[in-house]
Amino acid sequence: METASYAHFTFILFVVLFIFAYFWYLPNKLDFQLWCTSKNRIHSNLDLVLETQIHKPNDHTGETPHHPLDPLTIQEINKVRTILSSYEPFLSCFPPIHYLSLGEPDKHRVLWWKQGDPLPPRKALVIVLLNGQSHVLTVDLELGQVTSHEINPWSGYPMVSMDDLSAAIQVALSHQELNQSAIARGVPLSELTCITPSPGWFGPDEEGRRVTKVQCFSSQGTVNFYMRPLEGLTITVDLDKKEVVEFLDKGRGIPVPKATNTDYRYTAQDKPLEMEPINPISIEQPKGPSFSIENRHMVKWANWIFHLKADQRAGMIISRAMVRDSETGVLRSVMYKGFSSELFVPYMDPDENWYFKSYMDAGEFGLGATAMSLMPLNDCPRYAHYVDGIFVSSDGKPYVQPNMICVFERYAGDIGWRHSEIPVNGFEIKEARAKVTLVARMAASVGNYDYIFDWEFQTDGLIRIKVSLSGMLMVKGTTYQNVYQIPNQEEMSSPLVSENVIGVVHDHFITYHLDMDIDDTNNTLVKVHLVKEETLPGESPRKSYLKAKRETAKTEEDARIKLKLYDPSEFHVINPSRRSRLGNPAGYKIVPGATAASLLDHLDPPQKRSAFTNNQIWVTPYNRTEQWAGGLLVYQSKGDDTIAVWSQRNRNIENKDIVLWYTMGFHHIPCQEDFPVMPIVSSSFDLKPVNFFESNPILRAAPFFEKDLPVCRPAASS
Repeated sequence: METASYAHFTFILFVVLFIFAYFWYLPNKLDFQLWCTSKNRIHSNLDLVLETQIHKPNDHTGETPHHPLDPLTIQEINKVRTILSSYEPFLSCFPPIHYLSLGEPDKHRVLWWKQGDPLPPRKALVIVLLNGQSHVLTVDLELGQVTSHEINPWSGYPMVSMDDLSAAIQVALSHQELNQSAIARGVPLSELTCITPSPGWFGPDEEGRRVTKVQCFSSQGTVNFYMRPLEGLTITVDLDKKEVVEFLDKGRGIPVPKATNTDYRYTAQDKPLEMEPINPISIEQPKGPSFSIENRHMVKWANWIFHLKADQRAGMIISRAMVRDSETGVLRSVMYKGFSSELFVPYMDPDENWYFKSYMDAGEFGLGATAMSLMPLNDCPRYAHYVDGIFVSSDGKPYVQPNMICVFERYAGDIGWRHSEIPVNGFEIKEARAKVTLVARMAASVGNYDYIFDWEFQTDGLIRIKVSLSGMLMVKGTTYQNVYQIPNQEEMSSPLVSENVIGVVHDHFITYHLDMDIDDTNNTLVKVHLVKEETLPGESPRKSYLKAKRETAKTEEDARIKLKLYDPSEFHVINPSRRSRLGNPAGYKIVPGATAASLLDHLDPPQKRSAFTNNQIWVTPYNRTEQWAGGLLVYQSKGDDTIAVWSQRNRNIENKDIVLWYTMGFHHIPCQEDFPVMPIVSSSFDLKPVNFFESNPILRAAPFFEKDLPVCRPAASS
C-alpha cells in the first residue's frame, strides 16, 4: 500500500510540475483506459488538480467556421466523436484518438473561395489506435460518415497520448525493482519523479510493439528534478500491454546530484541579482492596436492579411498570407501555408541509457499539445491579443488550450530605412523611418525544453521566422565534481556543467513546410550563385569580381541544397508568369540565418528517421499528403515516409505548385551558464521579396512625430 500511495503522489507531482500542457487542460473526470475490452479503469486524484486549471469549453460554444481553413469547432469535434462511436469497426470498442484536425479542402477550392461563398464540405482527419494498429480516417461532417479508412499506411505510430504516458509511469512506479533501486540510491519513493523519453527505432528487433522508455529523477529539495537524474536507470514499458519489457540498472555507483542552486523559480532565489536594476518597460498605443483579428482567425495589419490557427501537432499554422501591392493596393499571394513540420533533437551519447534519445517532438508529442498558456508581460507584452487552441483528448472530447498564441505589434527602436546627407553639396537631409512589425508567437514546453516560435511580418514585405530555445538541459549523472578529477579530459564527449552533472551535447533541427504561392501556384526555384570572375590582363586594375549566375531547378534532385559558406548562393521562388515593369520575375528569396547541419552518419538509425535534415533546403511538388517532414506516423517509425523518400521520385518542379522546405539547426555544447535553466538562444530565417514590388514598398511610410505619442514622465523621486 505504501508503494501504491507513493506512486500516486509522485505521479500527481510530476504532472503538476512539468509535463505537457496537454496534460493540464483535459476535460474533467479524466480517466485512463487500460484495455479496450476491459471495463476496469484507473481513476486519479489528478482530476481535482485539472479542474482548477481547465479553460471551460463554454467560452467557444456556439462558434461556427467562417473560412475553409478554420479549425474544427467544439460542436464539430463532438460530431466526429458521435460518428466514430457508431462506425461499425469501432462499435465494440471506441479507440483512443491520437490526432484530430480539419481535413483541409482541396487547395484549388480554398483558392477560389471568397468571403460570402458557402464553405467547402467540412471534414476531419482522425488518427486512432486499435489493437496495436494505426487507423487513418477521413470523416465527412456533412454526410455524417467515414469516407476513407487506412490501416498502417506507414511504419510507426501516431503521437503518444496522455493516457499512454501516464499509464507507463504508473507501470514503472509500481515495479518493485525500480522502488528498490531508488531506495538504494537514497531517494525516498515520495520524491521519485519519472518521465517518458521516446524510444526511437533501432532495427527489426524493436518492431511489433509500441513502447516507451521511463527514466526517473529525484525531486527532493527542488522542482527542477531534471538536474537530479538517477543515472543508469531505464525501464522499457509496453504501452499497449501495460507491462515492463526491460529493466536496466547500471548506475548505482553514480551519486544523485545535489539540489543546491537548481530551483529556477523567482520565489526561490535567496540573494539579489548582482546588477543595476532595470526599470519596467512598456510600449503604449494610445489609439489602440493597428491590427484586427476577424472571426478569431483572420489577421489584418498594415499591408498584410493572413489566416492563423492552432494545431495539436504543428502548434501554429499561418495560411493564405497576402501582402498589399504598394502601387496598386491589390492583395497579392505570398504563401499558401507555413508551419513547423518537425523538430528533431538527437543526443550525442552512445551509452545504453542514452543512445535512443533522438526525439521527433512534433510527430511524437505534438507542439500544440505541449503548448503552455503564455504569460502576459513576460512571454508577450501586455497589449497582446491571445488565441486559444481547440484540441481533442484521447476519448474524443474537445478541450481548450487557453492563450496558446499571442499576436502583438513590436517596436524595439529598430529602423525600417534611413539616409542622411553630409552637407558638402548643399544638401542637408536626414530621413529615417521606424520599424514596427507584427508578431504571432507560441511556446511549446516539450519536457525539459521550451521552444518559442515567432512569425514576424514587416511592412516591407519580409517575413521573419524565428525559433528560440530555453528550459533545462537533459543531463547525465557522473562521479566527477570538477574537471580536475577527470583522468583524461580529452575523452569526455560532453562537459561538466555542475558538480556530478554532465550536459550532454545535442542538436536541434526545426524543419519548416513553406507552401509558397508567389502571385499564384505556378512557381519555380531559381538558384542564384555568386561566381568569381577574373579580369583579362589589362582590362581593369581589379583582378577579380563576383557575377550572379542563375540556374533553374527543374527537378527535385536539383533542389536538394546544402548551404556552403564558400559557395554563396541565393534561392529564389519566382513566378515566371508575373513580371515587373522591368521584366524581372516576381519572387521571394529564403535568407538563412545562423544554422547548423546534421553530422550523423546517414545510416545511423536516428538519421534515417530524420533524413529531412540531410539538406537544409528541399523543394517538392505540392501534395496534400506530404505535410510532415518526418512522415505522418513518426513514433517508432523507420524513416520510410520522409522528404528524403518523396524527393527520390525526382518529380518535375519547374513552373509548378511547389513546397519549399527549410531546416534551421543548432549544435548545443552545454556550458555552466546553461545551469540550472538556459538563457534564450535564437536563430531565424527570412522570406524576403525579390522584384516582387516595383520599388521600396515603404518609401511613402510616415515617420513618427512627437505630437502623435503620449506624454510620459518619470515618477517623482521620493
